Amino acid sequence: MARKPHLSFWQIWNMSVGFFGIQFGFALQNANVSRIFQTLGADIGNLSILWVAAPVTGLIVQPIIGHYSDKTWTRLGRRRPYFLTGALLASLALLIMPNSHVLWVAAGMLWILDASINISMEPFRAFVGDMLPEEQRTRGFAMQSFFIGTGAVIASVLPWVMTNWLHISNTAPEGVIPPSLKWAFYIGAAVYFSAVLWTILSTKEYPPEKLAEFDAEEEERTHVSVTTTSVTVDHQKKGKIQTRNGLLWLLFGAALSYWFFEKQLTKDLYVLSFGLMAFGVLMMISGMMQLKGKNNAALVEIMNDMFGMPKTMMQLAFVQFFSWFALFAMWIYTTPAVTEYVFHTTDTTSAAYNNGADWVSVLFAVYNGFAAAVAWFLTPLSKVTSRKVTHSISLLFGGLGLFSIYFIHNQYGLLISMLGVGVAWASILSIPYAILTNALPHDKMGIYMGIFNYFIVIPQIVAAAILGFFLEKFFHSEAIYAMIIGGISMLLASVFILFVKDKE
Repeated sequence: MARKPHLSFWQIWNMSVGFFGIQFGFALQNANVSRIFQTLGADIGNLSILWVAAPVTGLIVQPIIGHYSDKTWTRLGRRRPYFLTGALLASLALLIMPNSHVLWVAAGMLWILDASINISMEPFRAFVGDMLPEEQRTRGFAMQSFFIGTGAVIASVLPWVMTNWLHISNTAPEGVIPPSLKWAFYIGAAVYFSAVLWTILSTKEYPPEKLAEFDAEEEERTHVSVTTTSVTVDHQKKGKIQTRNGLLWLLFGAALSYWFFEKQLTKDLYVLSFGLMAFGVLMMISGMMQLKGKNNAALVEIMNDMFGMPKTMMQLAFVQFFSWFALFAMWIYTTPAVTEYVFHTTDTTSAAYNNGADWVSVLFAVYNGFAAAVAWFLTPLSKVTSRKVTHSISLLFGGLGLFSIYFIHNQYGLLISMLGVGVAWASILSIPYAILTNALPHDKMGIYMGIFNYFIVIPQIVAAAILGFFLEKFFHSEAIYAMIIGGISMLLASVFILFVKDKE
């Protein structure tokens, strides 16, 4: 039996290049969607609910893609068909979004763009587990972090470059997306597709029988099962439990919806209650399917795997929740916070607003660029301390960076804040995944990576549902306070990571 071979630097490089394109599109989305929404008439109170399409899409798409990518084998391979499909759809969405003339079209394009990015992204995470031996995975995720940072730097700064270097106008009549932003999205579409195609053409996947051989060798060497093929599931018992619990979740969500209605609370909060009801319905369907003997359905497998996740994955869930809640608060509210409190305007047609929005692109480029540089130091620092301590320190820097935005009123001073965010971002993109892959069965790497995404998208849904309400209720709709809330959330994550069991 053969052991999974070590890959060279350039082999890991080639298999990671696609993430450059994925993050190029993701960064254009994060830095500019609030600007597009505001240009098309959205107010501060509605920004978070308009953003909710992105995490909801991930919640639905990622586990499904993970489930089927584990079971796929075509002439193109196991994960690569999903890379290609996602790249095609995302590139089309990037071409269409900046040409939106009404708000609902832009919101719909965000939905399609995020779904397409998700189709590409999680198979790339599982790709590292497929291709690299355990001792190279931290390096593999660090390489992905480097490309994520590099792609995001260029994408984030692109609208500013269009205006200041190429002299393409960054203003337009009311309700029209500026030309500089349109060209940035066009370039993003080309880069996304080209980078993913590079990985598809330059990297050959191991066939299923070879992966099975590698798994057998690892089980023999470590005396630990790395697959779930021998696990027996009592579907009748699980079916009864899921049917009962699903009904309870449905009733709880309905009661919460009624309370929101009676108290006449903001409509954003219904995202939470309706989400609980939908989860309850899905759990009931899964339970009833198992009671009827339909045990191999995708929904049943996803539900059972979710409730049977490894302990390390459950512990990481809390870390991920508070990390991504903070990031989502930053992505939604940095543009309105900076344009209002540093550039002193809320008029989306003014030069001051668009200069401020361009500067947010520069700020996002700085934190992504710093993340790309920091990514190379995470592996040696983890060896000197541990992965948990490294991640905790990184999240501490991120929380302090978000906090500091409240106290800085100079556009150049905000660059310092972004350095702290960059340290956290580099670690968030690599260390949790390196910890996770060592705790997962190899034959379910894709599905568990998809389920792990729940703990990225659920905090984003919660943020979209409650941030607008909290800002309006307690902070007079002042976007700058979202940065404070994000900072607190990031600091909580830096504490929770210390309690994770890491099988280094």
